[in-house]
Amino acid sequence: MSLNANNNYPCACEKETDTIQRFFRRPFFLSATIGIPFCIFKLLFGFTAIRKGEPDNLVLWVFGVLVIFWATTDLLMNAGRSALDLLHRTARFEYCIIAQAGRIFQKPMVFLAIDTLLTFVIVCAMLWSGWITQLTAYESYLWYSATTMNLISLSLVTVYNEITLYNNG
Repeated sequence: MSLNANNNYPCACEKETDTIQRFFRRPFFLSATIGIPFCIFKLLFGFTAIRKGEPDNLVLWVFGVLVIFWATTDLLMNAGRSALDLLHRTARFEYCIIAQAGRIFQKPMVFLAIDTLLTFVIVCAMLWSGWITQLTAYESYLWYSATTMNLISLSLVTVYNEITLYNNG
């Protein structure tokens, strides 16, 4: 904690920083800006896999169904975490299935990072395979919205952290 020029009480900026940092760490913010956009990427990937798998590629179709199940479950978990956070209650579950599995090993954050990696692989697969062009107009707007929410929030948090570091350094 930093002290003012008289070194006898915290700076007003310290309290503001703590408030903003706490908001960035709240499950509501994390779900709205990371978890739910990631679920949208997964859902759209699953829908596209199903479309690409019909009618000849049953394996791709089943894979798409599994991805949709994964994404829907994660979406419900993120919505639950957000709702509980808004009600000022603690969730007894993680943001996603993979992180929930990580609880078995007392490493949910490591498993959450694996889920993040898999989601970025999905984003890259959609782009590099050209499947992104297979999205309907509505699906494209969902993709754009998820991308915008995720990237702008990440940038906002990064800018805020750098300003805070610069001002405290």
